[in-house]
Amino acid sequence: MSDELRLPQGASEDTDNPGWFTWGDFPRGSFAAATGKLLFKPDGPGRARVRMSPTEAHLNMGGSIHGGAVMSFIDMALFAGGRCAGMAEGHYVTLDCSVHFVGRGKAGVPLEALVQLVRQTRGGHVFFLGTCEQDGEPTHSFSGTLKRVKEPNASSR
Repeated sequence: MSDELRLPQGASEDTDNPGWFTWGDFPRGSFAAATGKLLFKPDGPGRARVRMSPTEAHLNMGGSIHGGAVMSFIDMALFAGGRCAGMAEGHYVTLDCSVHFVGRGKAGVPLEALVQLVRQTRGGHVFFLGTCEQDGEPTHSFSGTLKRVKEPNASSR
């Protein structure tokens, strides 16, 4: 089933959110765990949706989702969404990620990243474009590049 849907390794259907997949909980105390539960699903050829549920813990002093929380979420969305969008299996690292803050994100409303795989080269570079939205309104736009590596570091799991 995972190969057919092109899901990230270790993904499983999320019982609380029909049609969405998850890796489950990230290791307690890990940086990734601060994002909370990450949900993802294919959204047509070369496209995927990735969702987080921002809480009060993700806000900055002005009451908006903190830029660091957004950028961490987008970085994770490139990996989960990339695989759902058709990125080849393998281990990747982020080469670059550019984020534009076009609206204020808020707690209590799911934040969704719409990830589009633009191109994957034979050399292992993968190029993405995307937007984030809440309640159908844009909050961020982004682009990013991942690079496939042959020898990953040891897993944090």
